[in-house]
Amino acid sequence: MTRTTHLHTCTLCEASCGIVVSVDDREIADIRGDKDDPHSHGFICPKARALKDVHEDPDRLRHPMVRTPDGWREASWDEAFDLVAQRLRDVRKRHGRHSVAVYQGNPSAHNLGLLTSGQLLFRGLRTHHLYSASSVDQLPHMAAAFHMLGHQWLLSVPDIDRTDLFICLGGNPAVSNGSLMTAPNVKGRLKAIRARGGRVVVIDPRRTETAALADEHIPIRPGTDALFLLSLANVLFAEGLDRTTRPVAQLDHLRAAAAGFPPERTAAATRIDAETVRRLARELAATPRAVVYGRVGLSTQEFGGLCAWLLVAINAITGHLDEVGGSMFTTPAVDVVPILAMLRQSGSHGRRRSRVRGLPEFGGEFPVVVLAEEIETPGSGQVKALITSAGNPVLSTPNGHRLETALPTLEFMVAIDFYLNETTRFADVILPPTAHLERSHYDLLFLMFAVRNSAKYCAPVFEREDDQRHDWEICIELATRIIGPRSAGRLMRKALLRRGPEGSLALALRVGPHGLWRGGLSLPGLRKHTHGVDLGPLEPRLPRRVRFRGHAVRLAPRPFLDDLDRLRSRFAELADESDQLVLIGRRHLRSNNSWMGNSRSLLESKGSPTCTLLIHPDDAAARDVDDGALVTLSSATGQVTVPVQISDEMMRGVVSLPHGWGHDRDGARLQVAERHPGASINDITDEQFIDALTGTAALSGTQVTVSSPQASPDVRHTQLT
Repeated sequence: MTRTTHLHTCTLCEASCGIVVSVDDREIADIRGDKDDPHSHGFICPKARALKDVHEDPDRLRHPMVRTPDGWREASWDEAFDLVAQRLRDVRKRHGRHSVAVYQGNPSAHNLGLLTSGQLLFRGLRTHHLYSASSVDQLPHMAAAFHMLGHQWLLSVPDIDRTDLFICLGGNPAVSNGSLMTAPNVKGRLKAIRARGGRVVVIDPRRTETAALADEHIPIRPGTDALFLLSLANVLFAEGLDRTTRPVAQLDHLRAAAAGFPPERTAAATRIDAETVRRLARELAATPRAVVYGRVGLSTQEFGGLCAWLLVAINAITGHLDEVGGSMFTTPAVDVVPILAMLRQSGSHGRRRSRVRGLPEFGGEFPVVVLAEEIETPGSGQVKALITSAGNPVLSTPNGHRLETALPTLEFMVAIDFYLNETTRFADVILPPTAHLERSHYDLLFLMFAVRNSAKYCAPVFEREDDQRHDWEICIELATRIIGPRSAGRLMRKALLRRGPEGSLALALRVGPHGLWRGGLSLPGLRKHTHGVDLGPLEPRLPRRVRFRGHAVRLAPRPFLDDLDRLRSRFAELADESDQLVLIGRRHLRSNNSWMGNSRSLLESKGSPTCTLLIHPDDAAARDVDDGALVTLSSATGQVTVPVQISDEMMRGVVSLPHGWGHDRDGARLQVAERHPGASINDITDEQFIDALTGTAALSGTQVTVSSPQASPDVRHTQLT
């Protein structure tokens, strides 16, 4: 037996930790952290070792699958490519190019090939119907960057390693290892803040794992974060605590907007008393190195856009934007901001509206909350065919039942995925790509959000077999067969396959801020530094990074000011909704959205079940619910049956169900997931409940009821009529 050792990167979450993979004759013997990785220093979480589960999973598809009247059968790649190309060309010919929709899932963001070569297909189809997981995740942050800084990818990150006051809203980085903050071992980093005399404050409806490490936890009513942030700004202005260290515009407009939200007025809605708000504002202003950070809990609520705007604005007016220890901009080796700007792709918002509900596009995509209605509703531009890539929207988008009812009505569907899961079971053809350790890797996206600049290229641990295809190869094959003349397509296909993602990466590194023209990085050079290269701490980069004329941060863009009227109209309602239970999600260290549901080491590890409904003891007592009992959790769109976990970590009036579960649908082939199906939170979220400014799904704040189950405990979801 021959043992070989390979250096790679875990691509299962945003932390992007370096790993060492030991292989015995093509079988993974061990996965451990790479102590010499300058980014992660040997840290990994349990998900990294689950890469072995994915690589060796017997349920993983390794050959194209074609649906027949008698069920699924394997097909050759040429047969599958021909079938997909012929059917999609036919749909486009009969119904127009906007009849084909594309959905890209979360794993696409970790995939060099899909982010480069894959877009030749997805964007090359020139359909208006582009969708992705962005609109159930970070879209409000991108909207704030676009309107305030001039580019949708110009996102600042907390300088967590040098801050002395870390205020966290709606995030749980101790479990996520950072989100829009690529930071391995966040627990260690938070402890380091306190060790150097700093403070960590968590504002969240639940006393999360991050809150357990903090100096202070402040509960807040879900959906009211924008009110809290406005009251924080109000105090800063009213007490003369505001200061800016970078060029800004529209400061007076922001001051006027905050004037109507003193903390005494917002306290009834947020459940945070006025003195606490004033104290936090004073601490934020008085601490030279401080930052306010917010994530998914802020993004996925009905005022997510306002929250993302106010995060940037408050960091700016307290002198903590683009300052050491504050909210800073990275200097990645591949800097996509100027590259995309040169290609006139800095972003867009509201250039067109969705056909049925009239929601705005952002960055060329429509929010995924409209996908089901665009399939169901007849007329010009109706979605007739769908391409999904690394996505499971039946479980990951709101009111998944409506979407799984719509998908069978499509004329054709193709999935680029190596699982027959809750979404791909509706496809006509499944094209399975190689898995994580079978492809090369460079973290094109998440190194843009890293708390310290670094770069790393990884060769594949396992070379792909002759009968396998990378997802970027699949996309190039389909793009050149569907788009344009077929004779030209064959020549282009050969050229693109020969160039590959590495061709794009090599050019991007060369022109980047650490590139060859500065005597620095190149792809051949990175290949030699197998552990990665440390490029130093974050450095101030404004004003030259701002894309507007004058390079000033726009503190009060018109779309956000206009949306304040919607917030004001909800103000009184939010204060009066004292008896209504509301739902929030949560994540676990041993789960990863919906697409790691078949990992034996994650799901069958020691410990109590994780797909439980957390509820405060007082709320449980008022409903005569015992710990461990099955209850029916109902909303306006559906209901699920789940076990209860009574916990004082929950705020009164708030219940929590984790996302990424619901593996109980007929037709999927996921043996481990079937033994641990859980309940899908998106069986009870509402695709009509959104942030109207951005179209983002409001997954946090859904009104729910908890009662004794009316159905058999085996029935985990029921669609309401």
